[in-house]
Amino acid sequence: MRLALVQNLTRPLEDSLRVRLCLSYWERLRGLMFQPRLAPFDGILLAEPREGRLEAAIHMLFMRFDIAVIWINRAHRVVDVRHAHPWALIYVPQRPASYILETHPSHLSYFRVNDVIEITLL
Repeated sequence: MRLALVQNLTRPLEDSLRVRLCLSYWERLRGLMFQPRLAPFDGILLAEPREGRLEAAIHMLFMRFDIAVIWINRAHRVVDVRHAHPWALIYVPQRPASYILETHPSHLSYFRVNDVIEITLL
Protein backbone atom coordinates (compact mmCIF):
# COMPACT_ATOMS: atom_id res chain seq x y z
CA MET A 1 0.00 0.00 0.00
CA ARG A 2 1.39 3.38 -1.02
CA LEU A 3 0.81 6.35 1.25
CA ALA A 4 0.97 10.12 0.79
CA LEU A 5 0.72 13.19 2.99
CA VAL A 6 -1.60 15.94 1.78
CA GLN A 7 -1.26 19.49 3.07
CA ASN A 8 -3.12 22.63 2.07
CA LEU A 9 -0.42 25.30 1.71
CA THR A 10 -3.00 28.09 1.44
CA ARG A 11 -4.94 27.08 4.59
CA PRO A 12 -2.59 24.79 6.54
CA LEU A 13 -4.16 22.00 8.55
CA GLU A 14 -2.93 21.34 12.07
CA ASP A 15 -1.82 17.89 10.84
CA SER A 16 -1.27 16.69 7.29
CA LEU A 17 -3.78 14.17 6.00
CA ARG A 18 -2.21 10.72 5.69
CA VAL A 19 -3.96 9.04 2.77
CA ARG A 20 -3.75 5.87 0.74
CA LEU A 21 -2.58 6.57 -2.82
CA CYS A 22 -4.71 4.86 -5.48
CA LEU A 23 -2.92 4.62 -8.83
CA SER A 24 -4.30 1.53 -10.56
CA TYR A 25 -7.70 1.28 -12.24
CA TRP A 26 -8.90 -1.26 -9.65
CA GLU A 27 -7.69 0.82 -6.69
CA ARG A 28 -9.48 3.88 -8.06
CA LEU A 29 -12.64 1.90 -8.85
CA ARG A 30 -12.85 0.42 -5.34
CA GLY A 31 -11.98 3.66 -3.56
CA LEU A 32 -13.66 3.68 -0.14
CA MET A 33 -16.49 1.31 -1.04
CA PHE A 34 -17.48 -1.22 1.62
CA GLN A 35 -15.42 0.42 4.38
CA PRO A 36 -17.36 0.66 7.65
CA ARG A 37 -16.08 4.16 8.57
CA LEU A 38 -13.41 6.76 7.92
CA ALA A 39 -11.17 8.20 10.65
CA PRO A 40 -10.86 12.02 10.75
CA PHE A 41 -7.31 12.28 9.33
CA ASP A 42 -7.58 9.35 6.89
CA GLY A 43 -8.67 9.12 3.31
CA ILE A 44 -7.55 8.25 -0.18
CA LEU A 45 -5.98 10.14 -3.06
CA LEU A 46 -7.07 8.93 -6.47
CA ALA A 47 -4.48 9.78 -9.14
CA GLU A 48 -6.00 9.80 -12.62
CA PRO A 49 -3.77 9.15 -15.65
CA ARG A 50 -5.39 12.04 -17.57
CA GLU A 51 -6.72 15.36 -16.38
CA GLY A 52 -10.38 15.93 -17.16
CA ARG A 53 -13.86 16.40 -15.76
CA LEU A 54 -15.29 12.99 -16.66
CA GLU A 55 -12.02 11.23 -15.86
CA ALA A 56 -12.23 12.70 -12.34
CA ALA A 57 -15.92 11.91 -11.78
CA ILE A 58 -16.73 9.70 -8.78
CA HIS A 59 -19.68 7.61 -7.62
CA MET A 60 -20.84 6.88 -4.08
CA LEU A 61 -22.39 3.48 -4.70
CA PHE A 62 -21.90 0.99 -1.84
CA MET A 63 -20.68 3.77 0.47
CA ARG A 64 -21.75 3.78 4.12
CA PHE A 65 -20.80 7.35 5.08
CA ASP A 66 -20.49 10.90 3.75
CA ILE A 67 -17.10 12.17 2.54
CA ALA A 68 -15.43 15.42 1.60
CA VAL A 69 -14.28 15.36 -2.03
CA ILE A 70 -11.55 17.74 -3.12
CA TRP A 71 -10.60 17.79 -6.81
CA ILE A 72 -7.05 18.95 -7.58
CA ASN A 73 -5.52 19.74 -10.99
CA ARG A 74 -2.03 18.96 -12.30
CA ALA A 75 -0.77 22.31 -10.97
CA HIS A 76 -1.86 21.15 -7.47
CA ARG A 77 -4.64 23.73 -7.21
CA VAL A 78 -8.10 22.87 -5.88
CA VAL A 79 -10.67 23.09 -8.69
CA ASP A 80 -13.79 21.93 -6.79
CA VAL A 81 -14.93 20.86 -3.30
CA ARG A 82 -18.09 18.89 -2.48
CA HIS A 83 -19.82 17.08 0.35
CA ALA A 84 -20.67 13.66 -1.14
CA HIS A 85 -23.46 11.44 0.21
CA PRO A 86 -23.79 7.62 0.14
CA TRP A 87 -25.42 6.05 -2.90
CA ALA A 88 -25.21 9.17 -5.10
CA LEU A 89 -24.73 8.06 -8.69
CA ILE A 90 -22.16 10.63 -9.84
CA TYR A 91 -20.22 13.71 -8.80
CA VAL A 92 -18.37 15.59 -11.55
CA PRO A 93 -15.94 18.45 -10.79
CA GLN A 94 -16.61 21.94 -12.16
CA ARG A 95 -13.19 21.99 -13.87
CA PRO A 96 -10.72 19.32 -15.05
CA ALA A 97 -8.81 17.50 -12.30
CA SER A 98 -6.01 14.94 -12.03
CA TYR A 99 -6.36 14.07 -8.34
CA ILE A 100 -9.39 13.35 -6.18
CA LEU A 101 -8.91 13.59 -2.43
CA GLU A 102 -11.61 11.73 -0.50
CA THR A 103 -11.49 12.39 3.23
CA HIS A 104 -13.59 12.92 6.34
CA PRO A 105 -16.37 15.54 5.89
CA SER A 106 -14.96 17.53 8.83
CA HIS A 107 -12.24 18.76 6.42
CA LEU A 108 -14.62 20.48 4.00
CA SER A 109 -14.05 23.90 5.54
CA TYR A 110 -10.25 23.60 5.11
CA PHE A 111 -10.32 23.50 1.31
CA ARG A 112 -11.44 26.18 -1.17
CA VAL A 113 -11.16 26.52 -4.94
CA ASN A 114 -7.68 27.84 -5.93
CA ASP A 115 -5.97 26.62 -2.72
CA VAL A 116 -2.49 25.20 -3.36
CA ILE A 117 -2.00 21.59 -2.27
CA GLU A 118 1.25 19.80 -1.46
CA ILE A 119 1.35 16.02 -1.99
CA THR A 120 4.31 14.17 -0.45
CA LEU A 121 4.79 10.49 -1.28
CA LEU A 122 5.85 8.31 1.65
